Amino acid sequence: MPHLLDVPGMSRWIQRDGTENVLTSLVRVLEEDLRRWDSFEKLPRLASHTPYGVVELMPITDGELYAFKYVNGHPLNPARGLQTVTAFGVLADMDNGYPIFFAEMTLLTALRTAALSALAARELARSGARVHALLGAGSQAEFQALAFRAVLGIDQLRVFDVDETTMEKVRRNLEPLGFAVHLAESVDDAIAGADVITTCTADKTRAAVLRRDQVRPGVHLNAIGGDCPGKTELDPAILEAARVVVEYAPQTRLEGEIQQLPADFEVTELWEVITGEAAGRTDDAEVTVFDSVGFALSDFSALRCAQEATQDSELLSWIDVIADPDDPKDLFSLLASPPPQG
Repeated sequence: MPHLLDVPGMSRWIQRDGTENVLTSLVRVLEEDLRRWDSFEKLPRLASHTPYGVVELMPITDGELYAFKYVNGHPLNPARGLQTVTAFGVLADMDNGYPIFFAEMTLLTALRTAALSALAARELARSGARVHALLGAGSQAEFQALAFRAVLGIDQLRVFDVDETTMEKVRRNLEPLGFAVHLAESVDDAIAGADVITTCTADKTRAAVLRRDQVRPGVHLNAIGGDCPGKTELDPAILEAARVVVEYAPQTRLEGEIQQLPADFEVTELWEVITGEAAGRTDDAEVTVFDSVGFALSDFSALRCAQEATQDSELLSWIDVIADPDDPKDLFSLLASPPPQG
């Protein structure tokens, strides 16, 4: 039977190891997998859209392990007392096709998104970056802040959201952890003096959270909120004047900020920067953008990291989802006797 890392188990793992240590481990595994990019069979995720959100499947394999994630994105859910995003994922053995590891991935997706953001910023932000502006203070905000501190040492935050209660939530959660948190009155107030700007808003619309005239030379933009067709956050003029790095161009051209630009707009994939096949930041005045929509390789890495960190621990339970008769050719035999009680 495969193992299950459920929500309580995931929470206990993160508490046991510490959030920033988990984020650092995720960065390590993400980098390992990005360095073997050509080992993976890749395709854009499969998405089913409604007027209220999207449900997606994200598959990938390296020929030995197969992974997929089920995830939704429904921006109106919080008004109904529901999460905007929920997710779970599976690792399977390609040799026999059996699933070997199930995991909740709402928490894990938040962690891997933040870890990937910090990994990209390590390559693209100016050295010595100290101030991080968060435009959008929802569920991802604390994870982004912790990842950027773990990887880049940034502990000064400037936060803006149209919902003041979410800003207060960020301050309540992060000030006890040693962050200096400024609650901004506007976007301009939030980005004042920022070295890195993370945009993470939920509305499914063509928005312009930032305009070109607001972006100073040398800033790194971590654009993670635009993640499906018709949903963007940046003025396209910012992209036209910047160096743009993406996860997987065929998917990002459909879902990311660059959906606003011609199909031949030049971008660099992050694996190329990590391996040295392409440059990251080229000078201190350059504006860099990580146009991140979430790609299946990151989920593969996150599942692999979670499995390795929790194997042989009490955090896991068994999940009985494989019909396994004594005679592999006699599936009907499982109906011949009453199922076990318990």
